[in-house]
Amino acid sequence: MINTIAVIGAGQMGSGIAHVCALAGLDVTLIDVGQEPLDRALATIGRNLDRQVARGKTSELEKAEALARIVPATTLDEAASSQLVIEAATEDEQVKKEIFQALCPKLKSPDTLIATNTSSISVTRLAASTDRPEKFMGMHFMNPVPVMQLIELIRGIATEEDTFTAIRDLTTRLGKKPVSAEDFPAFIVNRILLPMINEAVYTLYEGVGSVEAIDTAMKLGANHPMGPLELADFIGLDVCLAVMQVLHDGLADTKYRPCPLLVKYVEAGWIGKKVDRGFYDYTGDVPVPTR
Repeated sequence: MINTIAVIGAGQMGSGIAHVCALAGLDVTLIDVGQEPLDRALATIGRNLDRQVARGKTSELEKAEALARIVPATTLDEAASSQLVIEAATEDEQVKKEIFQALCPKLKSPDTLIATNTSSISVTRLAASTDRPEKFMGMHFMNPVPVMQLIELIRGIATEEDTFTAIRDLTTRLGKKPVSAEDFPAFIVNRILLPMINEAVYTLYEGVGSVEAIDTAMKLGANHPMGPLELADFIGLDVCLAVMQVLHDGLADTKYRPCPLLVKYVEAGWIGKKVDRGFYDYTGDVPVPTR
């Protein structure tokens, strides 16, 4: 049974993964390149645990115990003794491959499992950059991790059944629902969700509706809890663009062509809520559309 994990990447996804794993009783090493992102991550985890306490989802004691189980680290050496390493770095294939190539020589046990939280990239290709493709698979958490119940489990061509079983069992221990997806670009959720978001951006780009009109229409007309442009800001427009590029390159179908307006926003650095500006400006008390 997996009891010790390392999470590489202390951003929105990595901090959420560390949160749910620590709350489920696992010892977590949270790794990033510097102390600043780690401090931000620990502060975020503390605030999110406070919300869970306020809602009666967990207790003050469980919160304190979870925080005590998370050890921040700035080098991959600290992952050496972990039973499982979950990579949650930026959605960039080359960055991920470089992490795996640096990580594998440091792992003490040949039985250590590796999982990637990629939302779109080929698990088989990523596995091939490691020394243990049979012990490698995709473990795609949804955002925000503490709230969302789903984890997509993706086997690469070399993933062994024992690896899949161990990760599926861990998913259940975390209180999440595992769903198996084949190793095709963007898997299940993003294969369906991101083209919808991209189409919403095209709808804005072509002047069919304003930001507010599009989001209101989808919330009230399709009963979505969040409009597609608001959701894009929440995901990060850079992530949305990266997934659309993976779909377009991997499936060679023009229907997956990223909207030029999405590209323009990313080029401008207006990548959503994490920088306070995307399709909405978040610097004031109430989000204001930027178009």
